[in-house]
Amino acid sequence: MSSDAPVSPRTQETLDLYKKYVIGNYTRLPRVAVRGQGSYFWDADGKKYLDFFSGWAVTGLGHCHPRLVKAIQEQAAKLIYMPNNWHTEPQARLAEHVARTGFGGKCFFCNSGAEANEAAIKLARIHTPKGKYKIITFENSFHGRTFAAITATAQPKYQQGFQPLVPGFMYAPLNDLGAVDKLVDEETCAILVEPIQGEGGVNVCTTEFLQGLREMCTQRGMVLMFDEVQTGVGRCGTWWGWQQSGVQPDIMTMAKQLGGGTAIGGMCARDEVAASLVPGTHASTFGGNPLAAAAGCAVFETIRDENILENVNQQGAYLRQRFLELKQDLPIITEVRGAGLMIGVELAEAGGDIVAKAMDRGLYVNCTHGTVLRVMPAMNVTKAEIDEGLAILSDLLRGHR
Repeated sequence: MSSDAPVSPRTQETLDLYKKYVIGNYTRLPRVAVRGQGSYFWDADGKKYLDFFSGWAVTGLGHCHPRLVKAIQEQAAKLIYMPNNWHTEPQARLAEHVARTGFGGKCFFCNSGAEANEAAIKLARIHTPKGKYKIITFENSFHGRTFAAITATAQPKYQQGFQPLVPGFMYAPLNDLGAVDKLVDEETCAILVEPIQGEGGVNVCTTEFLQGLREMCTQRGMVLMFDEVQTGVGRCGTWWGWQQSGVQPDIMTMAKQLGGGTAIGGMCARDEVAASLVPGTHASTFGGNPLAAAAGCAVFETIRDENILENVNQQGAYLRQRFLELKQDLPIITEVRGAGLMIGVELAEAGGDIVAKAMDRGLYVNCTHGTVLRVMPAMNVTKAEIDEGLAILSDLLRGHR
């Protein structure tokens, strides 16, 4: 529904409460979401939406997947929270899932992707010799909203007004090894990169680029860190985005669909790197709490048992092919890129109007970096649901011939 459309008294009541009591740091739609199931959700006025965004890839199994709901309900009846000076079974099992699907290593859990990247930054600095503190990140990256994370994020719009930033961060163009090499010096401790940049426009790292970063870090005593907050836990058609290239990092961070909608983030590091994070160096009060960890376990087990990765690859290939076919007919589409069910459709003009019109027609999709439609449906999306969403998008795009 467009922003100037009338709303019901029920919706208006919630909007008024937000206006009065909630800080206005988000640009919110004038709608109230009340229920979700699978690839769909409903607002307070009963309007149904097809979710082609999954909330920045958070609801990777769709809304309220039965196994996830059951795991949360059962855990909530047993143990919701214990401090991290106790062991809890769900956290141990979740760490095992991460290690076994990835490169082994050991995990630290927190509450968000920004917190995970903060932990990785601290670990990289404490693990490398004294005097090494600089970290190289990449133009159009996004690593979170905390101070070190926005400094690592090489997009000035996220940093505006918060200077001075954290010292020691340098930026290079993506997929440019020569530019990275020029930035590295004796004080450089790490390189932080997203295998696919999400907020920056769904920009894909080449295999050769990641291989070059791996070789550079190995030879020069630096830590290679992959931000897998948006690409991890199956989104790209492999458990982790780095598995698309086969290039293993020393540290990877995760969040988003890790908890299927519950608040959780995490970091996994190779054993010898993880050993540098000793008691007293880092912590998180709610990190790895039993409720969120149980949800995370349910996510991994559902992806495994329901062949979700196969679906991601099949439906992702179909979605991408359909967009490529549209590109042949529509000059507004200049490029289609991504992996699995993380697709970016580059437009020749701003995409905000298309997103707004799609919402009016019951399709929730995102535009990032001004001109890139970011399409990330649930990983268990069906072909019929993809066709439903594409019918709306293709009609809107054809209207911009």
